Amino acid sequence: MLESLHQLDTDLFLALNGLHSPFLDQFFFQVTKPVIWIPLYLLMLILVIRVFRWKTVVVVVATILMITASDQCANLSKYSVKRLRPSHEPQTEQQVHSVNGYKGGQFGFYSSHASNNFALALFLIILLRRKYGWVTPVLLVWAALTVYSRIYLGVHYPGDILAGIAIGCFIGWGFAKLTFLAIGSKSQEILKK
Repeated sequence: MLESLHQLDTDLFLALNGLHSPFLDQFFFQVTKPVIWIPLYLLMLILVIRVFRWKTVVVVVATILMITASDQCANLSKYSVKRLRPSHEPQTEQQVHSVNGYKGGQFGFYSSHASNNFALALFLIILLRRKYGWVTPVLLVWAALTVYSRIYLGVHYPGDILAGIAIGCFIGWGFAKLTFLAIGSKSQEILKK
């Protein structure tokens, strides 16, 4: 059973990773870098400040703790499971399309990019969607682009991505609930206006 799942994951990875062009190589190489998204992060911070005012401090602290938890859980999984990335897997490394020689670390289950980005996206969606409904599609497109870039660049199997998305969403949801508890129930009333 596990062998057939791994084969399915490998086949899907090779099909998706094989869809490349020079333009997309450079596009996804940039998309995967957090620094390229600083304008989006700043926009989200401005929206959080507009909604939560001085309580933004709580939101920022929660965000830092959430990303740290998400990232460390992914790292713990990578070094416990020890599933090789496709770019390091002897059976696939010659078939992997990589960009600019980038291969990532040795182990890849599960994707910290997927976990961190979806944790942040869901966290912000829960906090901001009632006031700013448009953040939902924007953040979902952002998160989807960044996680797909990991397959495109040859450093994660789709299974790594799906596990990262699931765990990241759980972490983001949990931290959003904790944030509402920390700021007080009146904050949810603010969002309804």
